[in-house]
Amino acid sequence: MKRIFLIVLDSFGIGAMPDSERFGDVGVNTLRSCTKSEYLNIPNLINAGLGNIDGVDCLPKVDAPTGAYARLSEKSMGKDTTIGHWEIAGVVSDHPLPTYPEGFPEEVLEPFRAATGRGILANAPWSGTEVINVFGDEHVRTGDLIVYTSADSVFQIAAHEDVVPLEQLYEYCRIARKILQGKHGAGRVIARPFVGTSGAYKRTSNRHDYSLEPPAATLLDALKASGKASIAVGKIYDIFAGIGTTEHVYNKSNADGLNHTMDYATQDFEGLCFVNLVDFDMLFGHRRDIDGYAKALTEFDAWLPDFLAQLGEEDLVMITADHGCDPGYTATTDHTREYVPLLVLGKQVRPVNLGTRQSFADIAATVAQLMEVSLDTSGESFADQIL
Repeated sequence: MKRIFLIVLDSFGIGAMPDSERFGDVGVNTLRSCTKSEYLNIPNLINAGLGNIDGVDCLPKVDAPTGAYARLSEKSMGKDTTIGHWEIAGVVSDHPLPTYPEGFPEEVLEPFRAATGRGILANAPWSGTEVINVFGDEHVRTGDLIVYTSADSVFQIAAHEDVVPLEQLYEYCRIARKILQGKHGAGRVIARPFVGTSGAYKRTSNRHDYSLEPPAATLLDALKASGKASIAVGKIYDIFAGIGTTEHVYNKSNADGLNHTMDYATQDFEGLCFVNLVDFDMLFGHRRDIDGYAKALTEFDAWLPDFLAQLGEEDLVMITADHGCDPGYTATTDHTREYVPLLVLGKQVRPVNLGTRQSFADIAATVAQLMEVSLDTSGESFADQIL
């Protein structure tokens, strides 16, 4: 293969994994929740075989799918963005990243306060939109930073852009990233800037993630070392701490990310274009917005035919996800432990049911084989089955 486009629909789960209750998730299914919306219209994904995937019983099946399809199990012990993407890129995490349901301990906060010279507000799991409304006024008055977490392994810093300029906020995140190592190696430190006035604060698109470095070489490293392109679109660059990428571009929205992906489809390169579309998770999954999630899937589906028309004989696209975030699950607002779909489309792709795979890392093993690069991974390639 010359070009492979790997598109992650962030949080698009397709049903609870057998161990989901260990993660606090009972009966979760992101896809099924979206099918309850009148706004869901995804004929191209259905024709590709989405409804034919093992265990999917909420969509119609088609007699002649246009692509290869599979259900992917997460082998890593987690349900967060970082671990999910690492596994897609070939690295399985045997231990979950640390979480902080009671907030961060003083051994983390004390050096952070000393290094930034600012106080701390919140320090507990919060919804990102709620925390700025509750603590925004005090932050604006005092300059203290709003530090919070979620059920995921994240250290988030919210600050008003008029109080803490963006570059200063990013520097505070870099400080936190250096502190959060070892047993406190949280998956991501996230800058959460916001604007507005009291009672009407709003987060901006200037979010920036500072991820823990992957514990081993990934597919991105293998491609870069071989001289091939390893292009990161959206927050892929941040998830991998910039390691293994040859160029990157950030997204301001799903639509912006789709535009970037289409732009790369018109360019001549050899290698991988790795895309993350975060709105599914950030704007709709966590906010439990079923209609919004369904509309985003519909938008992606409508975009897909024009994108496929740009693919050449030696190109293919893989569409998958990194975890679930069921918008219909009201027990929490956090990610959900789910299987994820895999759809593979391209002129040389043979429509075949790849069954239920044992790891997201099968994607990395397959891309490595198709790109003829060496990668040490526990994933099993399905390249010979799809061509």
